[in-house]
Amino acid sequence: MAQSDIRLKWSILAAVTLVSFITNVDATIVVIGLPRLMSGLHISVVTGLWTITSYIITSTVFLLPAGRWSDLIGTKKIFIAGLAIFTVATFLCGIANSGSALIVYRFIQGTGAALALATATPIIVKAFPANELGKALGINSTSWVIGSIVGPVAGGALINAFGWRSIFFVTIPFAIIGMIAAMIVLRADVSPKQQVKSDWLGMITFGLGLVGLLVSLSEGQSWGWLSLRTLGLFVLTLVLFISFVWIELRVKAPLFNLSLVKHRHYSAGLGVTFSYSIGYFATTFLLTLYLQGALRLSPLSAGLLLIPLSAPQLVMGPLGGAAADRFGPARLVLVGVFFLGLGVYFLGSLGPQLSVMAIILPQLLMSTANGLGWPALTKAVLSSAPREQTGAASGMFYTFRNVGMSLSLTLALVVAEVSVPPSVASQAFLGTAGVLSTNIKSALVNSTDKGFQFFILFYAIAFICGLVLLRPHRSGQMSNSTVSTQKQA
Repeated sequence: MAQSDIRLKWSILAAVTLVSFITNVDATIVVIGLPRLMSGLHISVVTGLWTITSYIITSTVFLLPAGRWSDLIGTKKIFIAGLAIFTVATFLCGIANSGSALIVYRFIQGTGAALALATATPIIVKAFPANELGKALGINSTSWVIGSIVGPVAGGALINAFGWRSIFFVTIPFAIIGMIAAMIVLRADVSPKQQVKSDWLGMITFGLGLVGLLVSLSEGQSWGWLSLRTLGLFVLTLVLFISFVWIELRVKAPLFNLSLVKHRHYSAGLGVTFSYSIGYFATTFLLTLYLQGALRLSPLSAGLLLIPLSAPQLVMGPLGGAAADRFGPARLVLVGVFFLGLGVYFLGSLGPQLSVMAIILPQLLMSTANGLGWPALTKAVLSSAPREQTGAASGMFYTFRNVGMSLSLTLALVVAEVSVPPSVASQAFLGTAGVLSTNIKSALVNSTDKGFQFFILFYAIAFICGLVLLRPHRSGQMSNSTVSTQKQA
């Protein structure tokens, strides 16, 4: 391989990886800044929570069409378009003068993030040979770690010094740098093709189904789980998802390429991804509820105590990716999932008094396990799909990840609401509940313990699905001849 090609692939990785950094900073920094944001815009708790949910919904729904569009139009064009949309919407979020306007801008921002993130991984897959793919994906995953560290800490400092609007403005320079770099280093990867109609019916049914599921779960406690409103919404959600599958099986250019599910390793990998994400993304929510809600720590203090959940991955991410290249991804996925479940088990016995070691040590274990497991899982899933369909495969992969994340946060709130009233749980999470009584504090501690114990179930499901990855690949997925050809290129 020529020296210029070697430099180019690492330049591509640097440009693409920057997207993961800024999108994760944006996601974590908004959670920390939510109380000040609510106060500044004079909005309710429900409206404040929608500023987070709206971003997750659109960043999930548009992952499917983004993967499809990247296969048809080209990953470079979709990647740059996504970054441009994200940058403009982030600026609009910073100047929003009402809660409703901010929610609209967050919907748009999530759309841009989806377009960029859905194409980031295919760009890396196409730029690197198979024997270096795990290392590249591990480095890319490290950017998420840095974002997870920078977001809570920098967010607390920025809010104290410059107010809540600064949490949006701070990401804009990084987004602009990433967009310029992408224009320079990325290569056009497809020739113009005949236009194909977008699967708008699929997008609508999937999007509305996801919204219906999240609303029914989050409002079920206050509406009543057996109330006509809750049951009716669950039925409507089921009908929407069934309609989505029916549409995808019949449309000529489906967004959700269900033929990929026929690949055993790919479908098993999606099962691991879904359960893994449900289990993992609840950790930050439950710890924040415990630290800020029950123990009444400041956002900055709570953010500092969450650093161990991310910091070890700065080292373990690249090492985990390289290990996946050398030893194969399946065993590393299982090891990572096992120790993640063990870490959650230890967090399920927190008490009413702050014990720094009881919080830090399980997080260190989970961060190490995630550094081993997630790059390996990404490689296992995407390598098991045909290479010419990496865009669609990546879109489905990250859709399962984001749906798992959305359900994770919602289920964590549902578990918390079993022990405390919904309004108190929400206010405690946001740090706006005032002085807590002994009973409420005890209930919050108990709800976080039960929450961590509940999510062990999803790691067990992920482990069972991961056992399928140990079985040999069938020919016709990503053939050895294809890999050999790529190595010789």
